[in-house]
Amino acid sequence: MDTSLLDKAIIYAVKAHSGVERRGKGYPYIVHPMEAVEIVATMTPDQELLAAAALHDVVEDTPTTVEDLRAVFGDRVASLVAAESDIEIDGLSDAESWHTRKQVAIDRLAAAPRDAKMVALGDKLSNMRTIWRDWLAMGDDIWNIFHVTDKAEHEWHYRGLADSLRELDDTIAFKEFEHLINKVFGKK
Repeated sequence: MDTSLLDKAIIYAVKAHSGVERRGKGYPYIVHPMEAVEIVATMTPDQELLAAAALHDVVEDTPTTVEDLRAVFGDRVASLVAAESDIEIDGLSDAESWHTRKQVAIDRLAAAPRDAKMVALGDKLSNMRTIWRDWLAMGDDIWNIFHVTDKAEHEWHYRGLADSLRELDDTIAFKEFEHLINKVFGKK
């Protein structure tokens, strides 16, 4: 198996996220993209999808641009990362723009091809696993660590993501994602 593209993406992501802690978790940020890679690997051996999973937060959270990724990793990887990156809304704080940004992401994912949905599910399931662990430890106080503290908004977001990713309901990753949503927010 040729893993040279994935290897290069992992090294790039490690350098891009170097010295950054996952918000309030006490561990290096890179743990999250690596978990996303592991999740995507349960759905496909496609090295470009795995590379995009490793890189999925570099445009959103570091000075790296989509064009930087395109130059190093090619069009497909760059496009997959771009599809997973939040938009910015000028003049609004993260909290003020949160609902709009999340609705745009949900809509974009609903229309996305299956490969982009796999990369997104790797990210979203990793996030949901963290929320589940924190919720077990903290209960509903967990929502106070986010920019948006309303649990109902987070439920809306994650259920919207599940709906937009439903094409992947034949995967174990999707089943786990939906299961954790129902554990945290209650069965619908």
